[in-house]
Amino acid sequence: MKKLFFTFLALLFSSFIIGQASGNVNYKNPQSYNNDNNTIDTNFPSNGDIVVSVKGLANIKADAYTAIFSVTQTGKTTKEVNELIDQRITQSLNAIKLKKGVETFVDMISFVPAYEYEAEKKLFNRKTYNEVPAGFELKKNIHIKFSDPNQLNEFIAILSNNEIYDLVRVDYFSNTLETVKREMMLKAKLLVQEKIKNYQELLGETFINAEKRITDDYIVNVPVEMYKSYEAYNGSSLNLKKAANVNQLSKSVTLYYQPVFNKEFDFVINPTVLEPVIQVQYEVKMAISREKKQPLKADKTEKEFILVTANGDLKTLNTTTARPIH
Repeated sequence: MKKLFFTFLALLFSSFIIGQASGNVNYKNPQSYNNDNNTIDTNFPSNGDIVVSVKGLANIKADAYTAIFSVTQTGKTTKEVNELIDQRITQSLNAIKLKKGVETFVDMISFVPAYEYEAEKKLFNRKTYNEVPAGFELKKNIHIKFSDPNQLNEFIAILSNNEIYDLVRVDYFSNTLETVKREMMLKAKLLVQEKIKNYQELLGETFINAEKRITDDYIVNVPVEMYKSYEAYNGSSLNLKKAANVNQLSKSVTLYYQPVFNKEFDFVINPTVLEPVIQVQYEVKMAISREKKQPLKADKTEKEFILVTANGDLKTLNTTTARPIH
């Protein structure tokens, strides 16, 4: 009995601990992940059709990446600015190309003159500031394609040695994307058939001859689109009786990866997400127009008139034939 009691306490306590593990994202910006959209929508369609819907989600690990670094160089002359930026890029690429399975590309972005202000001093007049040429500014981007995500840290170390710090973005690619899409279509097809069969059993009728309409679509979410920001800090309050200058420190803004939750899908491929992944959403909808039951029409009984002649013969009168009026 004691063992059972302690087991119950352990389960209760462990579930309490899991519920408390939310992270600093909820410190300043509380998130209502579990409270929103927690009611199942079972409203009937306005036109009376039966709508069969299946939604699927697939988490695909990337097999190739492209990192883009921005390089900016200024100089007094065009020759100087070109030599300086080429030196920085060449030294970096020579070290990066030694890594296994790496491809590089340098993209020309802009080459523009730079200006500065020069003060013109005049007696008995205010200073006048004139804009004058100060040199040139050259910008290029370095594209690095690689397959091992751990190599990104090595690239950053190499580039920072040549004063290249600006990581613009990292793109994710997968060669299995089309294969996964086909797999999602097959899974959705089976689930649609299963739901239709279930509806037929519940209603006691068949939809074989019913009019049907169908539509489907995909959504692909890449990691660069799925990052959110938040600030986590404990601010202090001041009750000042007199006016005073208050200097506040700048607060650090943190980014974190927020994938699409898998709670609203009929099936999920690779449900556990450890690292940023490519997420594919697929939905198929079928609208079934139910056959309206026609009311049974009452049989019309035609009246028959029989004439008895003076001789006792029976003759049937034709009431549909119009008689001439004399």
